[in-house]
Amino acid sequence: MSEGKGTGGVQTADRERFASRLGFILISAGCAIGLGNVWRFPYIVGEYGGAAFVLMYLVFLIILGLPVMVMEFAVGRASQKSAALAFDTLQPSRKWHWFSWWGYIGCMVLMMFYTTVGGWMLSFVVKMGTGAFNGLDSAGVGQVFNDMLANPTELVGWMLVVIVLGFLVCSLGLQKGVERITKVMMVCLLGIMVVLVARAVTLPGGLEGLEFYLIPDFGKLFAGATPAEQWATFGDAVYAAMGQAFFTLSLGIAAMEIFGSYIGKERSLTGEALRICGLDTAVALMAGLIIFPACFAFAVEPGSGPGLVFVTLPSVFNQMPMGQLWGALFFVFMSFAALSTIIAVFENLISWSMDKWGWSRKVAVARTAILVTVLSLPCALGFNVLAGVTIPAIGDIQSIEDFIVSNNLLPLGSLFFVLFCVTKSGWGWENFLAEADTGKGLKFPAWSLPWLKFGIPSLILIIFVMGYAPKVAVWLGMA
Repeated sequence: MSEGKGTGGVQTADRERFASRLGFILISAGCAIGLGNVWRFPYIVGEYGGAAFVLMYLVFLIILGLPVMVMEFAVGRASQKSAALAFDTLQPSRKWHWFSWWGYIGCMVLMMFYTTVGGWMLSFVVKMGTGAFNGLDSAGVGQVFNDMLANPTELVGWMLVVIVLGFLVCSLGLQKGVERITKVMMVCLLGIMVVLVARAVTLPGGLEGLEFYLIPDFGKLFAGATPAEQWATFGDAVYAAMGQAFFTLSLGIAAMEIFGSYIGKERSLTGEALRICGLDTAVALMAGLIIFPACFAFAVEPGSGPGLVFVTLPSVFNQMPMGQLWGALFFVFMSFAALSTIIAVFENLISWSMDKWGWSRKVAVARTAILVTVLSLPCALGFNVLAGVTIPAIGDIQSIEDFIVSNNLLPLGSLFFVLFCVTKSGWGWENFLAEADTGKGLKFPAWSLPWLKFGIPSLILIIFVMGYAPKVAVWLGMA
């Protein structure tokens, strides 16, 4: 790809590059596509009434997630650096130098629990494929899951498998490792999903699930016996949709910024971000097309919560013809979704270390792998050996780490990206707009500046405050 200089940007002769535009799109989408799409999205759609919630989520994705993604890409492409040096490169006054650590810390904390959950996915591929769930109902599957959580050796073992796989791919380099393998994994993921969707929508009784998922019933957003309860339900749904649209793209911790630094200037960034958001959303929507017809076909409550994937669905597959095969394929798809994010975030950590300290890729991989392994142990042990370590209103170690990322680093980090790109004390609106619009394709809407300066920061602060409100109430003894 070209290494031409855009407005406000710099050139770096030896900067690694993606071999193709398709690689950039699939890897960026792979970073966004993860457990938020295939685990969290279906169960919160089930909890909040189906299609009406999906529409609300799509609106927030466009007005909130898409602009912040363009900003991350623009910072990366203009600076040709990871977050370690990007802000000092674009704003030499060093007023923003502290923000360089935000992305590193955010990606590291994310991996501290994501590697454990990724291990669950690989474990379920094996369990499903070997028939460990055969003949079990949801209670039996739940017992197998709980037994796994209670076994520190098994949890740490699967966590280590995930870490080794991720860093092995990254050690091969950007093109030969991250790009080549992630492209294959993403194509396989999409192929498996198509097969599973075709199977799910043709299940006897699955039509009712499609209606629940695709035909909006806005009355479900106002469930409750009194007007106060109804508006409370609606408020919860709005917050959940806004949060899902925001968190599904992993914005705010420079997870997308790094990929902007690996691409040339041939294409405008708004069009590329729109394609990546579209692919990310398609995977989330397809996950629903797999799960909801299956739930309704076998009389399973779609609002089963976080256990929908790990506890409920294996028992659903047990009731299908060739269910062991379909179940194994489902968890292969789940594993690919998790691993695509893990590989992308590992690449962030490695590239950050290379830029910050001048390490070679080999040294950065080795040292980062050791650090990730050590820091991931508390989560894997938090379900057994360290099960007593909890915080009121938040929960166990995994929940604490998730809360740090989801309720703090992601929303506040996105706020800082927005302020950096639209204020004079940062990079500035004119520089951002010029970089975003460099190349062929869709241009960033210049008329959106008021929304970016006031609307998006307001929404981000709402997410932040609403994430803390119920927890503060518990801490103060008010709930």
